[in-house]
Amino acid sequence: MINKLDEALRFQQAALSLRGARQELLASNIANADTPGFKAKDIDFASALKNAMSGSAAKLPMATSSAMHLEGLAGGQIMGAPVLYRRPDQPSADGNTVNMDVERAQSADNALRYEAGVRFVSDELKDMTAALQP
Repeated sequence: MINKLDEALRFQQAALSLRGARQELLASNIANADTPGFKAKDIDFASALKNAMSGSAAKLPMATSSAMHLEGLAGGQIMGAPVLYRRPDQPSADGNTVNMDVERAQSADNALRYEAGVRFVSDELKDMTAALQP
């Protein structure tokens, strides 16, 4: 029974985890809007979710011969999805690529989709509870 519940909610769990991690990334962009040389980052949500659902999110770590070696991806990873740099619409003189209008819009959209996912899970659990009631 528990396995069926886990399987029914696995997609939403992965989606909500990715949405939460993406929200942190977008908040970091907004917080660093005035930091010279800061590069705005984001993830490709659709491909990250596809990787999470297919089980191919985990990648082999790069072999290093020293603890001082850096990761191959400069932006790192979120749940196996590479963190990508956002292309600036208009470059700034200090090298910062954060566009506050884009970041606010992306943050609001992501928060709205996160809330929709939470409501979906809540409704799904209510339906399951109703089905189990005598």
